[in-house]
Amino acid sequence: MVRVRWWGHSCFEVRGSSVTVVTDPHGGTVGLPEPGVKGDLVLASHDHFDHATGLDSVKARGGEALVGFTGEKTVKGVPVKGVASYHDPKRGSLRGRNSIYVFSVDGVRFCHLGDLGHVPSDDQVREIGEVDVLFIPVGGVYTIDAKEATETIKKVKAKVVVPMHYKVPKLNLNISGVEDFIRGKENVKKIGGPEFDVEAGKLPERQEIWVLSYPQL
Repeated sequence: MVRVRWWGHSCFEVRGSSVTVVTDPHGGTVGLPEPGVKGDLVLASHDHFDHATGLDSVKARGGEALVGFTGEKTVKGVPVKGVASYHDPKRGSLRGRNSIYVFSVDGVRFCHLGDLGHVPSDDQVREIGEVDVLFIPVGGVYTIDAKEATETIKKVKAKVVVPMHYKVPKLNLNISGVEDFIRGKENVKKIGGPEFDVEAGKLPERQEIWVLSYPQL
């Protein structure tokens, strides 16, 4: 059993039986509270303030952090692949590079798209491979928007899609909410809280979109 908790924006805690992975720790710089978690492995898709400021505060003693990593390696028993991509639709000329992370915890394969600024190419989709749980930005402006995210989930055929990087109360970034992304979709499941559990072999047979509720703090 793997427990996933959303700490707002693009920061997730993925807690397995013996290891905890934290993604894109914003460090409380976006108007939201600092993530209250320690990770054995911290993955930052790039070094912008809203994705990497919290690296030191969330990294556990003896933990390791990867920032903008591409390639493959195993850290703390977690196989990690970093797929090169861009933060904008103009090959990084506007906002730089972005790393898509694919990693497995207790047999569940996760993919975190970071601040992806374009629909992934067929080659990138092949590099990503099979995905159980996909964390995808949907708020636009700095990332793909609702329409591009919808196109992306048709290419990256994850079993569970978790929207991120969208407007919530107190977030001080001018991006869109999740409504445009989920509007008109029938496979949406609203989770009554910021966390959920997943287990290998017990995932939906058909793709579902799980929308988390960020705590009203």
